[in-house]
Amino acid sequence: MSLFSKPSAWIIILLAGSAMVSATLGIRQVFGLFVLPVSSELGGGLQFFSLAIACQNIVWGISSPFFGAVADRYGAWRVAACGALLYAIGLLSMALYVTEAGVLIGQIFIGMGLGSAGISIAVGAVARAAPPEKRSLALGLVTSFGSFGQFALVPFTQELMSNYGWQTALIILSVIMASMVAMSLGLRGDGQSDQSKASVSDIAHLTATSALRSAVSSRDYILLTTGFFVCGLQLVFITTHLPTYLADAGIGLEVAGWALALIGLFNIVGAFICGWLGGITSKKNVLASVYLLRGLAIAAFILTPVTPVSVLLFGAAMGLLWLGTIPLTSGLIVVFFGPKYLSMLYGVVFLSHQIGSFVGAWVGGLWYDAYGNYEAMWWLNVGFAVFAFIINWLIREPVSKAPAFAAG
Repeated sequence: MSLFSKPSAWIIILLAGSAMVSATLGIRQVFGLFVLPVSSELGGGLQFFSLAIACQNIVWGISSPFFGAVADRYGAWRVAACGALLYAIGLLSMALYVTEAGVLIGQIFIGMGLGSAGISIAVGAVARAAPPEKRSLALGLVTSFGSFGQFALVPFTQELMSNYGWQTALIILSVIMASMVAMSLGLRGDGQSDQSKASVSDIAHLTATSALRSAVSSRDYILLTTGFFVCGLQLVFITTHLPTYLADAGIGLEVAGWALALIGLFNIVGAFICGWLGGITSKKNVLASVYLLRGLAIAAFILTPVTPVSVLLFGAAMGLLWLGTIPLTSGLIVVFFGPKYLSMLYGVVFLSHQIGSFVGAWVGGLWYDAYGNYEAMWWLNVGFAVFAFIINWLIREPVSKAPAFAAG
């Protein structure tokens, strides 16, 4: 009997997907540590490196639906293997060609790597493989386990930069990313189980084109997509610009690194809780609440004096609310359209997320270079949190008799 014909095969795919997410997102979260040294090496302000990271995010978003559709059709493991190599090439480009062109090209390759080996590919593979009654929890677990990369790689990268310099740190990170080619083999056999196929027989006949057409004409899918813009803006603004904001407040880079690491650590708990809640209660209400709580956490942070303790508490609070949006958002897509084309449909929603990421990274750098502070950007994040709360609360979440839908 083939390994992937066994009932527990979805756990192998879950672990492989978690490892891929851990590496891709973990390395992705360290770029805030490189803003000051790379900008100093290139000369000028923070605007160019902020723009390069913004371009990475928009390429990530644009490429995600394409790579998702390919993964849905030909298998996630092939796409993820190629993506790991693209990601590694991008890191090497930044390390070996220390020019504006080298950094920009590197970030573009990284964006393509994230689109083809990142979260959208992993959640699609896991959703197709997991039993319907365990799907929401599985989506929470892949996000939760994947958060370990941020917790481990941020302080690891900081140590590498302190001892060997930022270029060597990037080279070592590229080796880690290249090793994910082997891990991608664990995603083989991610086709839908017979049980899952039966539970979504009403939409099984849809082609990728008709599924996409149905999605973009859905009011609730549009609301979900609009709200995800805010998620991207908040996350990338914080990971890119928090170290600089803290440096201006007299807080050392070490504290900034530990704050980012705590985001990853507490997100392990937060993503699991959100996935679990999504399986037992309204996904859209939990999702809306996550955005509102983010806004409250950001407001509390900027209204209190900046100290190492307040920074670490902020990292922990944001960690609990960090990527919990992913199992809830992807779970809602499954509720609406089933798991068959999840990688593609989540990729479209994720494009909105990455447009928000572009705004958060680039506009944050523009504002800082123009005014020397981030005050307005922080309040913009708070305002958008309230907006996302309202948008997601307005989603009409159907209650289906199909077990796949009821369980998420």
